[in-house]
Amino acid sequence: MTIHELDELADQAMRDRGLDPGYASDAHQQAIKTTRPAAGKGLPDLRNLPWCSIDNGEGEEVSSRDLDQLTVAGLNHGVVTVRVAIADVDALVPRDCAVDRQALHNTTTVYCATKTYPMIDPLFSENLTSLANDTDRLAVVTEMNFGERGEVTKYLIYRAKVRSCAKLNYGATGDWLAGKREPPLAVLNQESVCDSLRLQDQIAQRYKQYRRAMGSLQLESLEARALVEGDQVSAIRGQLRNRATELIENLMIACNGCTSRHLEARGFPSFQRIVRRPKFWPSIVELAQAMGGSLPDHPDSLALQTFLEARRAQQPIRFPDLCLAVLKLLGRGEYVVEMPDQPPLGHFGLAVREYSHSTAPNRRYPDVIAQRLVKASLDKEPCPYSQVELEQLARHCSQQESKAKKVERQTEKSAAASMLAARLGETFQVVVSGVNERATWVRMLAMPVEGKLLGHAKIGTQLTVTLARTDVAKGFIDFAPTDDHAEESRREHRGRRPWKGGTSRHQNGKVH
Repeated sequence: MTIHELDELADQAMRDRGLDPGYASDAHQQAIKTTRPAAGKGLPDLRNLPWCSIDNGEGEEVSSRDLDQLTVAGLNHGVVTVRVAIADVDALVPRDCAVDRQALHNTTTVYCATKTYPMIDPLFSENLTSLANDTDRLAVVTEMNFGERGEVTKYLIYRAKVRSCAKLNYGATGDWLAGKREPPLAVLNQESVCDSLRLQDQIAQRYKQYRRAMGSLQLESLEARALVEGDQVSAIRGQLRNRATELIENLMIACNGCTSRHLEARGFPSFQRIVRRPKFWPSIVELAQAMGGSLPDHPDSLALQTFLEARRAQQPIRFPDLCLAVLKLLGRGEYVVEMPDQPPLGHFGLAVREYSHSTAPNRRYPDVIAQRLVKASLDKEPCPYSQVELEQLARHCSQQESKAKKVERQTEKSAAASMLAARLGETFQVVVSGVNERATWVRMLAMPVEGKLLGHAKIGTQLTVTLARTDVAKGFIDFAPTDDHAEESRREHRGRRPWKGGTSRHQNGKVH
């Protein structure tokens, strides 16, 4: 199937879920008429600092244009200070304007296998509100001091003018920070940026250990991306976490926590992102037991993290599948409103008491809401939203995000099925990634593609299988055991007790 046909499947998947694959005419006209960034008169000028961005890309290139954050770090009398600058989207997209209403419909950028649907018109998100390289921009800055254990000891939030010195990607930057290569070309002659990045990396790793001691879950998944050659999907490539992804992840978690604490201190409500106490904890306990581990009867994030670390050391090849199983059993995240006098609900998986999405306003509508709350608090203005409005927005954002994830999964499966359609009858090495009463699921070892096994096997078993069927429109990928494993599979099925823990997939061809 051609890229154009996969794009049409993605458009239809968006419409089927009630999401908008295009832009309303009034929103696009507003974007066309807006020709310059906001001025920021009277704001602190931080353009001389060695700011940089890190995002997706290949080789030395950066593919992302909707850049939401810049980071910089330095030493001040022996204290490490990290600043995170977040694009001031609200400065050009005020509440209830046409672009804002358009963004509120989908509430998130939708990343399909061959096509992206930006939440905000690219004339804004990839230009005027993007923290692009060598351009003056307005930002909401969170300035954080870190202690010896990695904890945030002091923070300050304010608006400022910033300017990026370097545009980097995760792969090259992560390899450099890990000592595997020379600095990326973008910073080769910018020693101040290199020094800042090394310091950010040290603090991010220290903060990661601090969070781990508090019980945060260090989950690892294979981020899958479709590679295109000509008008066909040529491969599905996975990207694991590295030092650069961990740098951004940990600094953004710290920044989001500061946003929540800032709003609470100012008497403002906050728009919280939470994962409640695991709904299926007994199944997580059963999963651990099936793998030779042990967990307490009541949810305990520190005990779960200890089990995960042991499994990573014992079976690293299986670890991403275990993480996927745990994520499904933890339950999906949701947005809720937390009033200033309300006890913190907390985020189970992150082991934090306050967590408000605020670091990606070009891509997520909850972050735009958080930005407006913060700016109102800084300007000593009334809260721009009532509690009822915020609660309605929380439900809407949770629902639309769930729809977007389903579209993304569906298009990923179709892209994988399209790429494999010409390889029917070929054999592949797989690992059994999930078992339930109705089906067995396997993940290919050569690429992050999952399909249904036309047979039965124990979870964690490595097999040689034959590609039996694909259905691009539905995203189905079916594998059959080879003759060497078929009889073993039948014996396993005859004596098999359905295991109710682990991953329970309801659709074929999942791509992680």
